[in-house]
Amino acid sequence: MSVLIRPARTTEAEALSDLALRSKAHWGYDTEFLEACRDELTVEASEVAYRRATVAERDGRILGFTTLEGKPPTGVLGMMFVEPQVIGQGIGRLLFEHTMAAGRALGFAQVTIDAHPNAEPFYRAMGAVRTGNVPSGSIAGRLLPRMVVTIQR
Repeated sequence: MSVLIRPARTTEAEALSDLALRSKAHWGYDTEFLEACRDELTVEASEVAYRRATVAERDGRILGFTTLEGKPPTGVLGMMFVEPQVIGQGIGRLLFEHTMAAGRALGFAQVTIDAHPNAEPFYRAMGAVRTGNVPSGSIAGRLLPRMVVTIQR
């Protein structure tokens, strides 16, 4: 079955938030950790359009999503999550490549990613370069890899 990449709908905000939490839970975090992340992983219906949320869908089921935020020339991959049962099946690559192509079309020269530590190898494989660390927006004292993708014109 083919995967459709399309803009997210405002009516899907809750489903995207739930998917983000399931995807985060895939890494074995406890309930307390996940609850601390809930606000940061919540997508509001009013944010879907301006965050440029994009979904990967197969047979009407959302398999993953991204957000591409900011204004050219520098954007932010604010969120990128894939359903745990399809991790490793190419959905993340499809979403990432589509999102970077959309960034190119919008005039972005670079996209910054504050990556989950376990996702750093994926982003490296996609061409991102680590430029340092940034504090987690949810967990005090936790640092996340800051990565940058240069979008080729």
